Amino acid sequence: MTGDPETVVVGAAAIDEWYAVSNIPEPDGGAFAGEVTSVFGGVGANVAVALDRLGRDVGLVSRVGDDEYGRRAREYLAETGVDASRVRVGDDPSTRSLILSAPDGERAIVTTGESFRELRLSTADREAIAAADVAFLTGYTPDAVSRDVLGLVESARDPPALVFDLSGPVEELVGRGTEPETIHRLLHAADLFVAGDVAAAAYFGDEAAAVERGAAAQRARVDAGGAVPGGAEADWPRAVLTHGADGMTVIADGAVRRFEAFDVDVADATGAGDAFVAGLIDQWVAGGRDGAGADDGAGADAAGSESVADGVRFAAAVAAINCTERFAQGGLPTRETVARFLAERD
Repeated sequence: MTGDPETVVVGAAAIDEWYAVSNIPEPDGGAFAGEVTSVFGGVGANVAVALDRLGRDVGLVSRVGDDEYGRRAREYLAETGVDASRVRVGDDPSTRSLILSAPDGERAIVTTGESFRELRLSTADREAIAAADVAFLTGYTPDAVSRDVLGLVESARDPPALVFDLSGPVEELVGRGTEPETIHRLLHAADLFVAGDVAAAAYFGDEAAAVERGAAAQRARVDAGGAVPGGAEADWPRAVLTHGADGMTVIADGAVRRFEAFDVDVADATGAGDAFVAGLIDQWVAGGRDGAGADDGAGADAAGSESVADGVRFAAAVAAINCTERFAQGGLPTRETVARFLAERD
């Protein structure tokens, strides 16, 4: 692959040790693992691979260890269309996760390894981000890197659209991910801000506070004359709070709207949020710049409320389809698969 990718994802590429357990244990409780499997994951890699499956030109900025886990992560990436030329190898143990997955799709995740935590941007990384149409950050991105990307976006004459997924609760991020002060800056600077229930509650206090903060950030952006790709202004920045199987709350076009998730037979909910974010990036952010997705009836009118609904529906379909297969990337769909899924539900 030559040239800089249109979308640059900054996030971990990790190996997930996946345990199919009888139940998620309570404190001092236990569970039995009927199956143990190693698979490819990491929030950054999940989003990047999901975008690649949808046909997007995407690159990953990451760091793995010089060990068996890092080697396997790079091998997995080599089997995708993701530009992994900016995935560096360090001396620290590779970032990896232990995932407990119950029969009902409920899960618990424990992460270890210093490789991604020690990521810092090189000159080549900064140049690729500055040249991109879209830059994605996860809350697990080291704070120094998040601030570096913010600086690039804030100083560039033609900056990339910035997408930030809070990803985890603040107490989990402190010392290893994006710090609260930087999250505050991202809330006001990002073109799309996403947070799951647990992360939102830890940072904002509760859902009502999260909605109000998101709406306030949107008003501040519009009042400051913030523009979006394609020339529309009134609908950005957008914020989405995800509620798993209970759907999502969207703050866009000056309105707060609740959307339902698709009802599917869930095999594994791991990576559903990452797949959803990739779908939003495809429809709301990258689609707003190049018009892709319009043939599917989604994202054709970036300023209209129907575009908001279509984009959410598309992203929810990407997440739902992924949940029907095991593992974080096991069911990531192509654009054609999403189109068929949605057509069956019209």
